[in-house]
Amino acid sequence: MIVVLMGVSGAGKTTIGKLLAGRLGAHFLDADDFHPQANVAKMRAGQPLDDADRAPWLDRLNEALRRYRDRAESVVLACSALKRSYRRRLLAGLPEAQLVYLRGGKALLAARLAQREGHFMPPALLDSQFAALEEPCRAITVDVDSTPEGATERICAALKRKGTP
Repeated sequence: MIVVLMGVSGAGKTTIGKLLAGRLGAHFLDADDFHPQANVAKMRAGQPLDDADRAPWLDRLNEALRRYRDRAESVVLACSALKRSYRRRLLAGLPEAQLVYLRGGKALLAARLAQREGHFMPPALLDSQFAALEEPCRAITVDVDSTPEGATERICAALKRKGTP
């Protein structure tokens, strides 16, 4: 099973992703760990990434997901995947992948980002993330206005309804 949790910064992709991976007995990957240093430096400087910055990153993530699939191992990936074109590149050749959109309001997510420490993504880039966001049509959508455990529970229930273990 391949599950990709997507959404803007502060939606809880990493926190919920780790909880979900634990529930599913899956590996957990954080797309942030796949960024080249140039991307990290750009974001730390308050500059949003452009499509050219993201292309090789998305290709690396797709390769990682394919490796898990080829080994018949389940994986949960936390990745912003804000645009349709990014999701197409990320999920190319992976029709079995299940996309989960973690949706949250700007005020809630800004408050979360203001409290977050030690992350290279500054809260000032939240507006650019919302500007880039193209909400997915075919995804499990979960509002993140409750606890991470509650969101994880709703994702598990939706996966079960779709016939995914």
